[in-house]
Amino acid sequence: MKNNSDISDICEMCLEHTGEQVVANDLANICCQLESEFTTMQGKMLFISGGAGFLGFYLVQSVLHWNGTHSDALPIRLVVSDNYIRGVPNWLNELGHDPSLTILRHDITSPLPVDLEPFDYVIHAASIASPMYYRRYPIETMDANVNGLRILLDHCRLQRAANHPISGFLFFSTSEIYGDPPSDQIPTPETYRGSVSCTGPRACYDESKRFGETLCVNFSQQYSMPIVTARPFNNYGPGLKISDRRVIPDFARDIFAGKDLVLLSDGSPTRTFCYVTDAIVGYYKTLVRGRAGEAYNIGSETPEISVLTLAELLAENARVLFGYSGKVVRNISGDQDYLTDNPQRRCPEITKAREELDFEPKMSLNDGLRRTLIWYRSNQQAEDA
Repeated sequence: MKNNSDISDICEMCLEHTGEQVVANDLANICCQLESEFTTMQGKMLFISGGAGFLGFYLVQSVLHWNGTHSDALPIRLVVSDNYIRGVPNWLNELGHDPSLTILRHDITSPLPVDLEPFDYVIHAASIASPMYYRRYPIETMDANVNGLRILLDHCRLQRAANHPISGFLFFSTSEIYGDPPSDQIPTPETYRGSVSCTGPRACYDESKRFGETLCVNFSQQYSMPIVTARPFNNYGPGLKISDRRVIPDFARDIFAGKDLVLLSDGSPTRTFCYVTDAIVGYYKTLVRGRAGEAYNIGSETPEISVLTLAELLAENARVLFGYSGKVVRNISGDQDYLTDNPQRRCPEITKAREELDFEPKMSLNDGLRRTLIWYRSNQQAEDA
């Protein structure tokens, strides 16, 4: 972790950076690391459900950036599906003129349109992932993770029967399927089976993701389909709305409002945080290289820090970048279930992804937080996630 002088030196170089510059740099970084995978996908059709969400922000833009910088190659054609319940986001609207992009308004829990061109690759990212919101919409959360997934799997099964088998299918699961692992299972490997409540306030998300993985494994085995699962560990960065109600956007919202950073706990739970560019690289590597029926942890192994330390790092970076003068304070949530089933530690073992996918996170936590704050400075207004 960098000391204060390191923070000051780095941030002085970035005072002129804008959110747009951060995104442009991130896209170039992603494409540089995915040259092999995107070359494999060229000329193919990729379908992304939930493509208007946080991860869709870079899943979509990185493909189009690669197309734009490889004009001599066949483009990766892309269908972005979402119910767009809050409208098509500005960043996606701005891409609508791209001839390789199709924006599809569709609820993934309904059958897909019959006139769609066959897919070569599928990413199922349609889900509510913020605890605040999946607790508010538990049925909708389960529908997307189970019924929506089943619709996509059946669609791909029928494609296979019609002699157009898919080349890859990626299901987004979650690190929350592990529950609250014991200390001897941290860092947590994919072989740990987890311990999750089936009735608690987080169960709608945790258990539907677990069942989703079961669906994927059995479809892969029964129909010989290249279906893989990614288990994200605390991704953050550009694209994650400031209204999302997860910890980093919550702190960012308070920073730009000039408020103190309020912890609704004692701040002791620990996490590792994975910057979104590293995560997106991991997801595309999983899609293209992953072994059928397997799950891969995608996240950063270090540093594992407390929520209190995270708040202090954000406050210090905001002080250097923007002159922020707030402090970190502790409070208690009025929601009695706020911390129920909340893991005390979350840290992945990524040996499997490192050895099989050549996945290696590169962004330091401090640099990622700085880039995220610069992006939030330009994106302080957002509808509820």
